[in-house]
Amino acid sequence: MMCAIRCEGHPFLILQLLNAAYHVEVTFHSGSSVTRLVWEQIKQIIHRITLVNPPAITSEWKRKVAQDAIESLSAAKLARSICSQFRTRLNSSHEAFAASLRQLEEGHTGRLERTEDLWLRVRKDHAPRLARLSLESRSLRDVLLHGKPKLGRELGRGQYGVVYLCDSWGGHYPCALKSVIPPDDKHWNDLALEFHYTRSLPKHERLVDLHGSVIDHTYGDGSSIAVLLIMERLHRDLYTGLKSGLSLRERLQIALDVVEGIRFLHSQGLVHRDIKLKNVLLDKQNRAKITDLGFCKPEAMMSGSIVGTPIHMAPELFTGKYDNSVDVYAFGILFWYLCTGSVKLPEAFEKCSSKDHLWNNVKKGSRPERLATFDEECWQLMEACWNGDPSLRPLLGIVQPSLQSIMHRLCNCSLEQKSSSLEDSN
Repeated sequence: MMCAIRCEGHPFLILQLLNAAYHVEVTFHSGSSVTRLVWEQIKQIIHRITLVNPPAITSEWKRKVAQDAIESLSAAKLARSICSQFRTRLNSSHEAFAASLRQLEEGHTGRLERTEDLWLRVRKDHAPRLARLSLESRSLRDVLLHGKPKLGRELGRGQYGVVYLCDSWGGHYPCALKSVIPPDDKHWNDLALEFHYTRSLPKHERLVDLHGSVIDHTYGDGSSIAVLLIMERLHRDLYTGLKSGLSLRERLQIALDVVEGIRFLHSQGLVHRDIKLKNVLLDKQNRAKITDLGFCKPEAMMSGSIVGTPIHMAPELFTGKYDNSVDVYAFGILFWYLCTGSVKLPEAFEKCSSKDHLWNNVKKGSRPERLATFDEECWQLMEACWNGDPSLRPLLGIVQPSLQSIMHRLCNCSLEQKSSSLEDSN
């Protein structure tokens, strides 16, 4: 922009030009600019020049013009003008944002409650019903294809059923047969869900394989209906194995096997919730497999119910809010037994007169005691696993290499000591 204006003898013109420049509104509309606005103001002043008579140039007038010019150049005045515009724009934006939030809230009011109701119906009604239909249809298919299994001698009794020997069934042998008589709908649902999760899981060498199922309507001379679950038969459970005696290497290998099995369940989105000595079965080589998925549930389907075996239950189980770290806690207790090499209860638990007494002590921080025979690294690992704060428990992906390191160090040391003692004796 090129413009030559002769302003000699017209100081008031300078003042008007300055005022025009500082009163330009700071806006940023598309297609406009500050320069254009200033130029429009200047053109209006120039058009008015011919209509204004020049004042008498006196000392007082010069002082007034100078004072007005200084005030017009004030940075504070310009800043106030700009801040005022920003404040107006900000208030307008905030009101629009608040209105959008209110509209969003109105649209989603009650949606969380409706979702929770739907989730509750899925967990309590739909999932068990579908699982029971799956159990009944698969059982009918199995009995048509392979016939009803023959019960052998009793192998053991659990909380929810009796386990029998079964020589062969459906091309599998030897087998174990778990007979359960559900007394009510709740037990039917639990059994159906156990069957569903066990049957739908991919086969894994650290989980006991479920071969099939049969619903026996003639059980007990027709007095009750029994569900027969035909499973892979193993040699014994870990409780019996520890009573019979296991070497340190075997016990550490069992710990590794159990961690591998739990990790697989977690990778499938399931939480076992009842890891204990009798739910770990051993083959003839004393390799371990996890069994009894009766309390096993997907994390999204867990109801917050208190389930499990008291001495293996994490404190948060009693609050109803928990995740798969409860299995890490239970493994920590199991690892204590493996390190002791016996089935004797920890002193802190043996002194408890009832389940409630035990649970209260666990919630207050009571844990198994450290024995003199414990390796330092083993003790640190079990302490970390049964930490009262679930977020501080180690992930099983960290526990597994720690166990491998412990096994390598302790078992190799014992082998080296044996070989050196043999050399000394020779």
